[in-house]
Amino acid sequence: MSSASTGTEYAVPDDRPGGPNDRRGAAKWRDARVVEVAHPGDDAVVLRLAVPERVQHHPGQHYVVRLRAPDGYTAQRSYSVASAPGDDLVELFVERIEDGEVSGYLAEVVEPGDELEVRGPIGRWFVWSGGVPAIAIGGGSGVAPLVGMLRHAVDLGHPEDLRLAVSATTRARLPYADELEAAGARIALTREPGGGRLDASAIAGLVDPDLTVYLCGSARFTGAMETLLVDAGQPAKSIRVERFGPTG
Repeated sequence: MSSASTGTEYAVPDDRPGGPNDRRGAAKWRDARVVEVAHPGDDAVVLRLAVPERVQHHPGQHYVVRLRAPDGYTAQRSYSVASAPGDDLVELFVERIEDGEVSGYLAEVVEPGDELEVRGPIGRWFVWSGGVPAIAIGGGSGVAPLVGMLRHAVDLGHPEDLRLAVSATTRARLPYADELEAAGARIALTREPGGGRLDASAIAGLVDPDLTVYLCGSARFTGAMETLLVDAGQPAKSIRVERFGPTG
């Protein structure tokens, strides 16, 4: 995952413990309690966590989840935050990867009341704190951080500030489909009749050189979208990309 500062300001001092710029606090491992578990599909799980001494996140940031075996072996993966900063809980969307040792455990084993080691929030580059319009484009589970941005925009009373376009193979495989549809997102479903695609024409309709673009998805998806955006006149320096993929 990418990490850099956006330069966007919150109305709290940078050194405020638990505030959104408390880097020292965000670096600590904590035992988070699993409050809610939902399975929106066979290949995904939504976890809502109560994180003690939580550091407030910026929309677009992520958490690292670490699993520890009795013999001391550990495995960890990063998952974007889908909840707004004002939510009392941290919501993570986890796509189950075939043979994924972390995603498989989270999707199949974890139950409410369990504890998970987490560290975060992490990431300084791919964040949008609201207050200015932006463009957000996501593919598959890459919509998760964009949903966090959307929820924050709703909390601020300005959902129209976020211009959303998302893509998935089918509606059933699009995370948060109902929420995105209700927000007026442009939705492309590449394996459904008439589902459309985020092609050159669709991307050209989103372009605005004065806005920042938040682009999240697989390397293949983000590479294709970035090319279409630049070809349509979006300055490359205005595009912030978050790529994901299976980890060996």
